Amino acid sequence: MSLVANNITKVFGKGHTSVKAVNNVSLNILPGEVVLIMGPSGSGKTTLITILGGLLSPNEGSVVINHEDITKLKEDKLPSFRLENIGFIFQSFNILSALNATENVAVPLIARGISQKKATEAAQDFLKRLGLGERLNNRPSDLSGGEKQRVAIARALVTNPSIILADEPTANLDSKNGHEVMLKLCGVACEENKSVVIVSHDQRIKDIAHRVLWIEDGKLTKEEEGNHKKVCPHENLV
Repeated sequence: MSLVANNITKVFGKGHTSVKAVNNVSLNILPGEVVLIMGPSGSGKTTLITILGGLLSPNEGSVVINHEDITKLKEDKLPSFRLENIGFIFQSFNILSALNATENVAVPLIARGISQKKATEAAQDFLKRLGLGERLNNRPSDLSGGEKQRVAIARALVTNPSIILADEPTANLDSKNGHEVMLKLCGVACEENKSVVIVSHDQRIKDIAHRVLWIEDGKLTKEEEGNHKKVCPHENLV
């Protein structure tokens, strides 16, 4: 399995003011699976995905990605592990305004020591796959919201991570762009057998999710099948 979380608990505060933002949560995410986590504001879903990505440590429990328990990794080992195994997509895009689309996507590859030439080639390949072949040299100020999010998706995918974590990826997009961006993300991820975990309020994402997990008061309360419309003709969950 790509990602296994066991009995995760995260507490903020102390004593009578403490709050369990995540309360004894366990889940398994299969390779090639798209899982949507839904819940009201303050339910703990963003805290959960932050823990799954190794950006926040739980008080209890474990998170195993590709047979490595990231809760036991030393602080100085976590950044390189995340860079190699996890791709992050944020609602605010988090792309650099001074760089063009290609340069933004190439950044994580260059950080891994890949040559400028190879990083540029890989970045442009992913941008083309996501429908941005005519925007390779455009800076963020010249891109629409949907195009910026596709640049962010290309950046998340370019390092070939096994896990993609997306926090409210359609929050700043209109209906049409949001749906198109999610189809692009899940299509590429499915082709390459990557796991995708999406935290969102957007009910439409159910159409591309295999499973929907509901979280409330830090606990997983319900699981249901998504209305998964096949975005990959050779889908094979294992």
